[in-house]
Amino acid sequence: MLALSTAPAFVRDLARWGDAPALLFPGDWVLTYRELAARVAGEAAALGAEKRLVALQVDGSEHAIVTYLAALSGGHAVAMLPPGGEAAERFEAAFRPDVRARRVDARWRLERRAETSPEPLHPDLALLLSTSGSTGLGRFVRLSRGNLDSNARAIADYLGLCPRDRAALVLPLHYSYGLSVLHSHLAVGAGVFLPGGSILDEGFAKGVRRARCTNLAGVPYSFELLERIGFRGEALPDLRFMTSAGGRLPPALAERYHRHLAERGARLVLMYGQTEATARMAFVPPERLPGGIDAIGVPVPGGTLEIVDEAGRRIEAAGVEGELVYRGPNVMMGYAGARADLARPGEIEALHTGDLGVRGGDGLFRVTGRLRRMSKIAGLRIGHDAVERALAERGIAAAVVGDDRRLLAAYASDHPETRVRRVLAEASGLPGPHLAVERLDALPRLSSGKVDYQWLRQRLRRAEPATEPAGASVRAAFEDAFFPHRVEASDSFASLGGDSLRHVGLSLSLQRLLGELPAGWEDRTIADLSARPGSTAAEAPARIGTDLVLRALAVLLVVVQHATLWPVPVGAATMVVLVGHGLARFGSAALLAADVRRVLRPLSAVLLPYGLILAAYALAWGEVPWASVLLVGNFGFADPTERTMLPFLYWFVEAYVQMLLVWTGLFLLPPVRRFAGRDPFRFGLALLAAAVALRFVGPALWPLGGRQIFTLPWVLYLAVLGWCAACADTTARKLLLLGIGATILPLMAYFGGNWTGAWVKFPLQLPVLAALLFLPRIRLPARGIRWVLPLAAASFHIYLVHRFVPELLMPPLVPHLSEPAFTILAIVGGVAAGVAAHAVQAQAMRAAATVERRWRGRSRDLLGAFSDRRRPASEMP
Repeated sequence: MLALSTAPAFVRDLARWGDAPALLFPGDWVLTYRELAARVAGEAAALGAEKRLVALQVDGSEHAIVTYLAALSGGHAVAMLPPGGEAAERFEAAFRPDVRARRVDARWRLERRAETSPEPLHPDLALLLSTSGSTGLGRFVRLSRGNLDSNARAIADYLGLCPRDRAALVLPLHYSYGLSVLHSHLAVGAGVFLPGGSILDEGFAKGVRRARCTNLAGVPYSFELLERIGFRGEALPDLRFMTSAGGRLPPALAERYHRHLAERGARLVLMYGQTEATARMAFVPPERLPGGIDAIGVPVPGGTLEIVDEAGRRIEAAGVEGELVYRGPNVMMGYAGARADLARPGEIEALHTGDLGVRGGDGLFRVTGRLRRMSKIAGLRIGHDAVERALAERGIAAAVVGDDRRLLAAYASDHPETRVRRVLAEASGLPGPHLAVERLDALPRLSSGKVDYQWLRQRLRRAEPATEPAGASVRAAFEDAFFPHRVEASDSFASLGGDSLRHVGLSLSLQRLLGELPAGWEDRTIADLSARPGSTAAEAPARIGTDLVLRALAVLLVVVQHATLWPVPVGAATMVVLVGHGLARFGSAALLAADVRRVLRPLSAVLLPYGLILAAYALAWGEVPWASVLLVGNFGFADPTERTMLPFLYWFVEAYVQMLLVWTGLFLLPPVRRFAGRDPFRFGLALLAAAVALRFVGPALWPLGGRQIFTLPWVLYLAVLGWCAACADTTARKLLLLGIGATILPLMAYFGGNWTGAWVKFPLQLPVLAALLFLPRIRLPARGIRWVLPLAAASFHIYLVHRFVPELLMPPLVPHLSEPAFTILAIVGGVAAGVAAHAVQAQAMRAAATVERRWRGRSRDLLGAFSDRRRPASEMP
């Protein structure tokens, strides 16, 4: 019978912390230590008393964590595996686990073998973790209960963790670094927040703030993602430290975060470790930064580091390079490649890391290189030789080199690049942005006949990450949308600072390429979207963003109203609501970072066609309408009958620009950024109150008569409603906002003229608000989507040019058309003219992007040719 004493201390002591929060999840759901201990005890009893090998496909849910802790509590050995995929199948074949725990058909299940394996498990064995490199070797690290306890205590010690701490856990739990975050916090009764998604997910920083997280752990790539979402611009009053491990954090980025955190009384902790040492071996004390930015630091409490020469002798002198060797109670029992290995006792006393390093005169250790051909990318240790063997097994003769950012596979066979990339990704376990593939006529060789890896490393330094071919590809669509800004395979719509105008155009392009777009595609990388198969069911219903449908309907209503003079002024009001909604979804990160350039970037797409129309009117009138040039015609400074401003139709452009400037100006104020960063919904409510007050005070202070409906004070509150709708993150907040809308919109109808059009215009914004709040995506037939997306993408151009058709092109047809026919033709022709104008501008941008891509490719080829010419002929492949 296994006793609870065989469990690590951080599992045995769960109940000790009582009602303190143990696990926190989005939506303010909390699992206390008392509740966690009860669930762990119940599941441990279900697992039984006989020591078993449990294969756990961990997905970051509370079910997976409870099962993991229950297995440790019962003294079992548990293997932490990624959910699904080949890793679990390989483990199953090699180790024959007694119990499988995984999610099946959206339910968490424990599956037992009919008969347990007769091969024994060592009493000390507690945990199996895959070595960082996923190269087909199938080796697992064997860790004991003592390894887990000692490392958890050491990390809690040097980080100064206490029960008040809460970690934001964004790293996978089958990765030793992520698991160590859980262990060290449970060891002191602290909380762990599991956001359940990616750093790029909308609302990530808001969730961290709402959970009152005091720390965030990440690998270098995590910090790159944090930069893309403007994380340093977020107000996180509870954050007291951040940690980085899993590879070297670029010095410039480390320095940036060190300064940023120090200014806020927080700190950055750089760490170094390997799975073989239960995660951590060294850390840089924060007070030793920035002088230790390039160091791995000092050993963790209870451990020692030393430098040894090729003969294994300890190097005492500072600055002399040798292999880093670590000793401590957290060093693994050994490796395992099959079930029989799990019966062996501990076999490792000193861990030879495979890293070359030096001990500096300041006492800090530094890594200087790799003892073997290996890369550490995104926390994964990738053996180049192992990847080459994996490629060779698929019939691809290749030479692999890499640094700590990318792998390059150079090959000399007739295989398509797409196949080589796919095999390289499978063999290395890395996503597309970290991979490059190059086909050569022959692999480069030295005079000895060996592969010239140095030459390939030079190629890697100037190679771009492998991407899709130009043309009808996902990357090309992004390049077209964001031209002239450079895009990479690791970029996403969100990380590029996309705005609402680009959103609809890119949605149209991607829908043509991929069929139904996945929910949250805005946060997925170009590489991820490129890997999705194209649509094979062209007529199948698909989901589309409700905001896109509303945008298409709104501009149609604008055209209908202007063509018929029916009292349906709903479209323009809805477009204003969508301005605020899009600004919150796509511009909040730039606003919180006070990045004025990114916030105002959409104006280029708006002001270009507007400027052409201005120029056309100026030429036709023989004078410049300066009020419209300065975008203030809607404030009554001029009159279109006097040719000092454009027709009133263009008030929307002026109001749109003014709204962007108002939001930008507000967010330049640090108190506003802090308030909005803490809770953008509450900020929105405060701004809504101010906008509603402005709606009544503005016209009173500056009476313009009927022209007041075109002014910013008259419509700003509608945009703020859209902002609030995008920021309402709970059902309670959504209902609150709907109630506020149901109160103020009828008031606006009454005080907005109390006529039929007002009662159509304002109350109909309530269903618009409800759709944005409760129906973010809607399923439409493929045929419907093919109509909606082009209209949504061209909505601004339709608004700008639709009146040219009946006013300039159709007057000669008046004697020949009935009034209904004229009206229908005006509507259809106006919409068609706008779609055509959008297509012309989009085609021009695509052509410019194509020219830029070709120029970039030719420049790269010329650089390569120049480098090859400088290389001796004897070294040419």
